[in-house]
Amino acid sequence: MKYVKLIISFVLTIGVFFILNTKLGSIPPIGKFLNPYSGIWQNETTETTSGDISIPGLKDKVTVHYDDQLIPHVFAQNESDLYKAQGYLTAKHRLWQLEFQTFAASGRLSEIIGEKALDYDRTERRRGMGYGADQAIAYMEKHDKETLGYIQDYADGVNAYIRQLKPENYPVEYKLLDYKPEAWTPKKTTLLLMYMTKMLAGYDDDLEYTNTLRLLGKDNFDLLFPDFFDITDPVIPKETDWSFIDVAQTPLPNSKAVLDTITETISKPHPDNGSNNWAISGAKSATGNPILANDPHLGLNLPSIWFVMQLSTPKHNAFGATIPGALSVISGFNQYIAWGETNATRDVIDWYKVEFNKDRTKYKYDGQWKDVSIRVEDIKIKGKENYKDTVLYTHHGPVVYDKNFKSDMELAGYAMKWIGHEGGNNQKTFIELNKAKNYDEYVQALQYWNAPAQNFVFASTEGDIALWIQGKFPNKWEGQGKFLMDGSNPENDWQSYIPQQFNAHTKNPDRGFVSSANQHPVDENYPFYVFNDGYETYRNRVINDYFNSKEKFSIEDFKNLHNNNYNLKAAEIVPYMLEHMDTSPLDEEEMSIYNEIKAWKFNNDIDEVGPSIFRQWYGKLYNLVWDEFVSEDTALSSPFTYQTIYLLKNHGEHKFMDIVKTEDKVETAKDLILIAFRSAVSKLIEIREEKGNYKWANYKATYAGHLLQALPAFSRFDIPIGGDRNIVNATSENHGPSWRMIVEMSSPPTALGIYPGGQSGNPGSKYYDNLIDDWAEGKYLQLNFLQSSQATDAIISTLTLTPKN
Repeated sequence: MKYVKLIISFVLTIGVFFILNTKLGSIPPIGKFLNPYSGIWQNETTETTSGDISIPGLKDKVTVHYDDQLIPHVFAQNESDLYKAQGYLTAKHRLWQLEFQTFAASGRLSEIIGEKALDYDRTERRRGMGYGADQAIAYMEKHDKETLGYIQDYADGVNAYIRQLKPENYPVEYKLLDYKPEAWTPKKTTLLLMYMTKMLAGYDDDLEYTNTLRLLGKDNFDLLFPDFFDITDPVIPKETDWSFIDVAQTPLPNSKAVLDTITETISKPHPDNGSNNWAISGAKSATGNPILANDPHLGLNLPSIWFVMQLSTPKHNAFGATIPGALSVISGFNQYIAWGETNATRDVIDWYKVEFNKDRTKYKYDGQWKDVSIRVEDIKIKGKENYKDTVLYTHHGPVVYDKNFKSDMELAGYAMKWIGHEGGNNQKTFIELNKAKNYDEYVQALQYWNAPAQNFVFASTEGDIALWIQGKFPNKWEGQGKFLMDGSNPENDWQSYIPQQFNAHTKNPDRGFVSSANQHPVDENYPFYVFNDGYETYRNRVINDYFNSKEKFSIEDFKNLHNNNYNLKAAEIVPYMLEHMDTSPLDEEEMSIYNEIKAWKFNNDIDEVGPSIFRQWYGKLYNLVWDEFVSEDTALSSPFTYQTIYLLKNHGEHKFMDIVKTEDKVETAKDLILIAFRSAVSKLIEIREEKGNYKWANYKATYAGHLLQALPAFSRFDIPIGGDRNIVNATSENHGPSWRMIVEMSSPPTALGIYPGGQSGNPGSKYYDNLIDDWAEGKYLQLNFLQSSQATDAIISTLTLTPKN
C-alpha cells in the first residue's frame, strides 16, 4: 500500500510541476512566473545607471548622464553613435513596450495573446499597416539611405541590449505572456511610425456618412454635417492673405456617391486623439523671449507613451519627449529652436467600391480590367495553426472589405486610399528638426513629413514664431471623400497633391501668438477643399481668448493655461438647458440637483459636482436627440457636438427632436431636455449611493492603464485631476495630456516638462509612475538642459558606452 501512496504522490508532484510551468489558455505558466531565480522577483530591481558597457558597432565613446528622474542625457561624437545609444537606452528602460507597439501595429498580437486577437490582427493587416511600412523602407532605400542607415543604427542599439539580456531579466510582461523579445529591425521603426499615422490620421466616417446620406438625404446631411461651423476660429488667422497660391483646386467632376448599405466598419482610433500647442512672440512675453508650449492628448497608459531624453553631438543638442521605436526628439527643443505638434486631422482616407471579374483576379477601371495584386497575410496564432488571409490590392489601395471580411459581396469590395500607404520619409523630419537653427531650417525639415497631418508650432531664440499645417494633402474636388466613391471612375481618383509651399501656415502674425487645438485649419477663403471631420470648437477658443485678453504673458500663465478647467461647451449650453426646462414636474431630489448645476461656474475642478451633472445630463440629451443613429445593422456616426448644440438652440422644433422608440408625444428640444434631466438624476443618485458622492474627481475616476488592460496591479486608478474632453486640460477617464512642455527661448532655452508616468517600463521601479501625482496637480519638472558632457549637480550617475572590439 505504501508503494501505491508513493506512486500517487509522485504523479501528483509531476502534475503540479507540469501545470505550474505550462501556459493553459490565457493563464501564464505560474511556476516560471513565480520562480525566485528567473520570475517576476528578478524585475524588482533598481535600474543600473552607472558603469561601462561595450556596444558593438560604436565608433567612439558615448557618455550618458542620468538625473534624479532617470532622464538620460546622451553625449555622442557622431549621429550614428547617437542613434545606437538611443536605441540601446530605450530598450534598456522600455523594451517590452517598444516591441509590443510594433506587434500591435503589424497585426501580430495573436502570436503572443492567442486566437482572441485574430480579428484585430486581420483588421490591421487589411488596413495595410505592414504594406505602408514596406513602402516607407522602399522609399528610403531609393531616396535617402542616410536616414535608413540611422534607423539601422537605432536597431543595432536595441539589439545590443537584447543580446545582453538573460531570460531572468526579461521585462515582466514577457514572463506573463510567456514569450521572448526578438531582434529589432528598421521595418519595426517604420511600423511604429505607421502606428502613429493610424492613431492620428486613421479616423474617417466616409462609409457611415454614406449610410446617413442614403437614409436622410442631402439636405439633412448638410444640416447635420456642415463644412464650416459659424463660430470657426481657425488655426491660421482669418485675415491671412492666400493670394500667393497660384494652383487651382481640382474641378468638380460629374460623379455621384455610391449609396451602398454598410453594416459594419473597422475599428477606429480614439476620437479624442489631439493636442494643444501655442507660442507667443517676444513682444507678448513678460521676459521679451518667445515662449512655446505643447501638450499632446493621447491615451493615459503605463508604461508612458513618451520617454524623455537629451540627445547631443558636437553639432546639435536636443531635449524633449521621444517615442520608443522612433529616432530623435519628437516634441522638444535645442539650443536655437523649440517645436511641438498637434493633430491636424485632415481627411486623407477615401473609400472606393471596386468590382471584380469572376475569379477576382481583375477589377474594373476606366472601362477596362486591371490586374489585382495579392498580399497573403500569414498570421501566426499562439497554440494554433496559422491563419492565412488573402488581401487584394488595387491602385487605390488594399481591399479591406470583401466577401472574406465584414462583407457578403461576392464580386465587389471596398478599397482604402490612405496617405499612410504612400511611403515617404517622416523620420527625417525629426532628425532635421533636432538639428535646425532657425525658421528656414524648420521649414526645410517639414518638407519630408507626409502623415499624419500635424500642426507644427515653432519658436526660436532669433525671435520668430510660426505654425505650419504640414502633411501630404490631396488636392480634392469640392466634397471629395465624404462618401463611398465609384472606384472604376478615374475622375474619383486623387488627381494631384497640394504643393507643399501652399500648405497653410503663418509666421510672426500681428496678433503676437500662434496656436492650434485641432480646430478647423483655415477659413473659407483658403483656395483648396478642406473637409470638416468634426474639428474641435471649444479648446481653441478658450486658448485664443486667453491670449487676446492681455498684453504680456509669463511661464506661470502658460502653466495656468495648460491646467485650465473652464468648460466652454457647458457655458454655451447649460444656461439654455436651464432656461428652457419646465421645472414644475421636478420632485425635491431633482430640484436639489437642478440647483447644484444652476450654481456651477463651469469649471471642471475635482471637487465640483456641476461637471458630473452636466456629463450625465448632456450625454443623455445627446443620445435622445440622435436616437435615429442607433442601429444594429447599419454603420452610422451621429452629428458633431457643436452642431448638436447649435440645433438644440436654433432648431428646437426640428423633426429630430423626438424619441424614435416611444409612443409618448415628444416634439421639441424642451421636451427632451426635461426627459434627459430626470434620467440623469436617477443615474446620479445611483452613483452617489455607490461611491458616496458624485464630485468630479470621483465621478470621472481618471486612470492610467497598463497597455495590457488586464493588469490592474500595474495601473494607477482614481487620479485626482480635473478637466475633460473639450477642455484645455483635456483629461477624461483614460485620455488626456500625455506630455506637457513649456520652453522659453532664452539663450540657451529653459524648459519645463511633465507627463503622467515615469521613465521606467518596469512596474517594480520607483520611476514607473512617480510623476503622475505631480502631473495631476499641475506641477512641472525643471528640465536639466546640459550644455556639455560635463556632469553637473543635477546628475546622479553616469553610464559610459564604449566600442566593443
